[in-house]
This record gives sequence, C-alpha cells and structure tokens, in this order.
Amino acid sequence: MSRLILVLGDQCTSAIAALKAADKGSDIVVMAEVADEATYVPHHPKKIAFIFSVMRHFAARLRDDGWQVEYTKLDDGDNTGSIPGELLRYADKHGVSAALATEPGEHRLIAALEEAPLDVTLLEDDRFLASHAEFEAWADGRKDLRMEYFYRDMRRKTGLLMDGDAPEGGKWNYDAENRKPAPDGVSHKGPMEFTPDETTEEVLALVEDRFGSNYGDLRPFWFAVESGQAKRALAHWVTHALPHFGDYQDAMLTGERFLYHSITSLYIHAGLLDPLEVCKAAEAAYRAGDAPLNAVEGFIRQIIGWREYIRGIYFREGPDYTSRNVLNHTRPLPEFYWDAATDMACIAETVTQTMEEAYAHHIQRLMVTGNFALLAGIDPSEVHDWYLAVYADAYEWVEAPNVIGMSQFADGGVVASKPYVSSGNYIAKMSNYCDGCAYDVKTKLGEGACPFNLLYWAFLDRHRARFSKNPRMANMYGTWDRMKEDRRAQVLEDAEAFLRRMDQGARV
Repeated sequence: MSRLILVLGDQCTSAIAALKAADKGSDIVVMAEVADEATYVPHHPKKIAFIFSVMRHFAARLRDDGWQVEYTKLDDGDNTGSIPGELLRYADKHGVSAALATEPGEHRLIAALEEAPLDVTLLEDDRFLASHAEFEAWADGRKDLRMEYFYRDMRRKTGLLMDGDAPEGGKWNYDAENRKPAPDGVSHKGPMEFTPDETTEEVLALVEDRFGSNYGDLRPFWFAVESGQAKRALAHWVTHALPHFGDYQDAMLTGERFLYHSITSLYIHAGLLDPLEVCKAAEAAYRAGDAPLNAVEGFIRQIIGWREYIRGIYFREGPDYTSRNVLNHTRPLPEFYWDAATDMACIAETVTQTMEEAYAHHIQRLMVTGNFALLAGIDPSEVHDWYLAVYADAYEWVEAPNVIGMSQFADGGVVASKPYVSSGNYIAKMSNYCDGCAYDVKTKLGEGACPFNLLYWAFLDRHRARFSKNPRMANMYGTWDRMKEDRRAQVLEDAEAFLRRMDQGARV
C-alpha cells in the first residue's frame, strides 16, 4: 500500500531516514514550499532562496532516480501554506492514509505533524552520530553537561584523529593554538562561488517578489545548491584554506568576511554534505601532511563535538527551551541589529556583513552581536528570533542552544559554565574593528568610552548575586571590587546613560 514520504527543505539527501525506509515502487515523495515555514520568522532572502533551490534540485534528482514526487511551489494556486496541509492534500489526492517522515529539527513542526489528522510515523534523523538515546545515556547522572567530554566520546566512536586509544598528537584539544589575532592579510579569496542556473534564477525571482522587503540582500547569490557543487566547495576549502583555519578561526578582519572559514554548516544542515565525509576530508589532509593538526582538530571538533552536542541539548531540554530567561533580561532588540545604524564599528561591520551575506562566523555571532545583547540585557527570545531569521545556516535545533545557552546564558548554565561576556579589549585583540571607531576602546569612562567597557562592568554588578561565586569569574569581580567607589559609580552611571539613549532611539 502506498505511503506519502515527506522530505523537508533541510533533508535533501537520499540518506535521509524516511527515504531509506521507503519503497520507490509504491511510495510517493512529498516536498513543499509553504508560507508557514517561510514566514514564522522574517528569514533572510538568501536563506529562503537557498532552501527552495536546494529543494527543487533535489526533487528533480529524485524524479530522475525513479521516484514519484509531488512538489508544491510557493506560488502554486492550491498551496495550503503548511506542511501538514500539503500532506493532507496529497493524501486525499492519492487515497493514502499514512505518511512517513524524518523527525524535523524544530519542536513546533514536530508538534504540527503529530497533531495532523493523518497517520504520520516519525523516524529519528540518523544523519547525526549520536542518537537521542545515546546522548541521553551520556548525559544521565552528570551534574554538568560539558561538550569537551562528549566530544572525546565522539572521537573514540568515529576513530577520527585517533592513534589507537589515544588522541592524535597526545592531546584532545588544540584550542590554545587557535586564538591568533587577525592577520595583516588573508591569502584565501573566500568560499567557492556558483553561478545560479535556470532553476535557481526562477527561485530568486519568486523570492524577490514575495520577500523583497525582508532584511538582507538576495543578490549576489552564490551558494551551492546541489551535493556535487557542495563537494567541490569542500574540496576547494580543504586545499586552499584549511591549513590556516585553526590559527585564525577566532579572528575578525574588516573587509575579510570569510577569512579561512569553510561555510560548510550551510551545506551539512541542508543535507548536501554528510558530516562524517566532511570530517574525513579534513583528516585526510592532515594525514597527507597538507594541513596542521591544530587546524584539523579544531574543525572536526566543531562538527562531531559542538554540532552533535548542541543537537543533543536541544532535544533533551524540550520545547520550552527558547522561552528561558534566567537573567530576566527584557530590553527590546535595538533597531541597529536590523539596519547597522550604529557608531559601534564592530556591530556595524558584523550586521552589515550579515545583511549582505546571511553569514557571520562564530566569534562575530558570539563575541560581537551576542556579547552586546547579553551585556545590554536584551530579551533572549528576541535575540533568538533574530539569529534564526538572519543566518542561512540557522535552524532551531542548532541555533537555539547556541543563542539561548551559549550566547545569552538564558538557560542558567546548561550549555556554558559562565556567561560569554567581555569588554572591548577582546574585540580589540582579535580584530581590527576598533581602528577608526567612533568610540575609543582604551577609554573606560566618560565621553568616547567604548560601550562594551561600560556595559561589561554594569553586567557584572547587576548579576553579582548569581556569578560572584563562580570560580571562573572570581578575577573579574576582584578587579571590580578593587576599583575606587567613585569610579565604580561613574561606570554604572555612564552605562545607564548609554542604555537610556539607546532605548530612546538615539544613534549610539
């Protein structure tokens, strides 16, 4: 008996669980571009175009491979506007009562499928190395769920960068070697770019028409949209950028938006690249002597360590995770997150890049826009919605723990052992953003003082009861306490004045 086989926009691989369990001779694949998924946050136009183009190319590939595919375009007249609605429409059309789907990466869509008046069987997404049960078994009984120990188990499981039972080179983690400040120049010209074909151009025209007023630039559009293109982009990066990736993975440089980063998360999350094949390509470069261990280990850790860990946290913590706000931060997200109209050069540079590329690397997200939001007391749900909207690689399973947990500490320490806050000194050390900024990173008080400096101390003072006993923050509070009382009072006054101007809509 025929079944419907649902394939979502971030599941465009033949290795997805629902397709592996399907019968090509009788089952019907359903893929749909729907308003619910395109508008639940105001997605960046590049993100929408990427997902729709990937979907259309994958649907064509499935048809060529002999599958029967029902595909709904966004502008189809009969489009119901939702994934459950499209399943029900095609169930009625084909006289089918059952559907098979791979578990979505967002709780809201899981709930929608479970509540649909149709027999929908959800299969776990086995593109990940750690199943839900495996992550739960690892987490069970642990007081602190720290990624480093989970990562070591993933290294043992995969055998990546292992020398027998020991880590390659004698250490599990080479992060200490991966914190060089921004170089004077970058030899890598950036990720491989692809010219849109006829299918992608059709999508771009649709997105321009329907989402032209959304935040961000649609063109130029250069992303890979097929697995073959993504594999070429990976090989290009391994050859030309991986050797320097480790050294400068935390660096930020004006005019160099990609430095030596791979941009592979975009393709892995959508199904164009398999995470293990990506790691093996990096490992092969190390084994061949073409890339140093610190670079390869740092990259592999991001995928089999951090990516897998974050996914485990999302499903373990449950649907209420995105509403957590243990610090009680309630300030609205400033408008300059949407238009880059700020005199803070680091924020303006990162937001402008995000607008134009739908991309910023992890330090820009964590230590610039995320750091400011945390220091300023922005509502974490608004911060979460912004990150989910503006980045082409953002899906809730990966974005929420990174923002609610890692960036905003709104989960109270499930992900991070301390809040990731810093003064302007960190940004000055790791970037050239402070050169020519309207604010002086060396000025701590009064006119021209860097807002990050003021807000850093104000944050510590505001949350002293929660963090002063944290051993990783003892030095920070010791420094604050050694300041003269009148200086501390001036810092808090200046910080409050800055936030007041920002709240009133003044340019800051």
